[in-house]
Amino acid sequence: MASTSVPASQPAATPAAEAGEGTAPAPELPGAGGPEIAFFDVETSVPQRAGQGYALLEFGAILVCPRRLVEVAAYATLVRPADPVSAISAASVRCNGITRDAVSGAPSFHDVADAVYGLLHGRVWAGHNIVRFDSARIREAFAEISRPPPEPKGMIDTLPLLTQRFGRRAGDMKMASLANYFGLGKQRHRSLDDVRMNLEVLKYCATVLFLEASLPEVLTVENLVERAIITRSQANGSASPETPKPEPNSSPESSKRQRTISPVDSVILEEDNQGTSGAATNRESVELVSHIKEMKLDATTQMDASSSGYSDFVEPDDVSTECIKISVAPLHQFGRRTSIQHKDIPLQLCCAGLKIQFGVSTKFLDNAGRPKLNIVVEIPENLSKVLEFCDDLARRSSQDSGSTSEWRPLVKKYGYVNRPTVRLNIPTIVSGDSSMYATDICQKEPSGNTQKLVFSKVDATEVEILFVRGTKVDSFFSLEIYDYQQNAGIRLVAKRLVVHSK
Repeated sequence: MASTSVPASQPAATPAAEAGEGTAPAPELPGAGGPEIAFFDVETSVPQRAGQGYALLEFGAILVCPRRLVEVAAYATLVRPADPVSAISAASVRCNGITRDAVSGAPSFHDVADAVYGLLHGRVWAGHNIVRFDSARIREAFAEISRPPPEPKGMIDTLPLLTQRFGRRAGDMKMASLANYFGLGKQRHRSLDDVRMNLEVLKYCATVLFLEASLPEVLTVENLVERAIITRSQANGSASPETPKPEPNSSPESSKRQRTISPVDSVILEEDNQGTSGAATNRESVELVSHIKEMKLDATTQMDASSSGYSDFVEPDDVSTECIKISVAPLHQFGRRTSIQHKDIPLQLCCAGLKIQFGVSTKFLDNAGRPKLNIVVEIPENLSKVLEFCDDLARRSSQDSGSTSEWRPLVKKYGYVNRPTVRLNIPTIVSGDSSMYATDICQKEPSGNTQKLVFSKVDATEVEILFVRGTKVDSFFSLEIYDYQQNAGIRLVAKRLVVHSK
């Protein structure tokens, strides 16, 4: 057996145990749903052909006290895939050093699923690039054994979090680069070592940001960090000629400009309401240190659910492209807010009778693993022209700002007749253990009467019967520019959808 769980004061696993050559008694871990933050990491095989998935080879996690940010328990295990011979290639071994022999005596995922579930379920999850990779692999592993996966109370993805607040100085923001920056040693690409390194990197970054915010006139980025990616000359404010430029192929994570913070346990950290004063910056750093358990990064847009009026929404024919501009406002010393404005107010559009081409999609997930609902609608030519103008303007602004993310076109052509379509996102609001639609969803009867639909919870199957192909819908939506994990573009966020009854 190659699994081990130990108190934080003891080593998590010996090389022999990791290689499957011995066992160690495993003391009882805290139960599911505890207050601790679960930092975890997985190591997987490297797919070698089209259609081949990832095979889970190792799982490692530490439970961290959110008040003192100290490790209170640890667990690590190698995992034997169903077919180690085909799963573990030479490329896979080069990636993490885990060989077929190393996992030959390891338990299958079915054997360790209870331990993994108990560690993760009901806790805040934390990790580096956890949203896109690690949490997805955990869900796949549970699906393979036909068991429901653990659900997080919230998530802290340190890749976009630190990119936003620390990315000006630490290069591509990979864990190896961050560890090298702070002198923490070489990343091993083994689960337990990586999660411990992740916690240390987070502490170091938070400390530097806290110090800078405490004495903003003295401890500037340039004074504290000699290896900053971008520096400014004190003499004339121009870029220093000695400053190395980012490599063309460097990770676009270092150029992110905005994030949305979503509520966790009824606590909301709203960057949109923060100014550029020292007090606001100081508040950010203090929250990063002392309220880490309440932070959850989310690529979805935060909605104002209390909004009941739609007077600010304009129809495509009332939009003058000459009055559209990109507005950039600083949020704090490490970021900015970019928005699309029409006549100096945020552009919000409405359009009646849009035809649904594709109903509710659930293939995209938020940071907590919940489906991000959206529909695809066919749009008229006048709306298409407005949106394409906004898309081109925002794309050029993004490139001018230095972003290297791949720009995703907003309007896409559908079918052999080349009909323009767009995706309308239906965001949700999370409060504690419950969630609700942030979009005002209504139904319009053939008589013309419109009634608001009330949902007790978010249920994709319940709204699928409303948003079926061919149905017409009146849409009120806002335009939100995003730049998130190597992708950038404009997201259309539905604030009100009126579905026509057939």
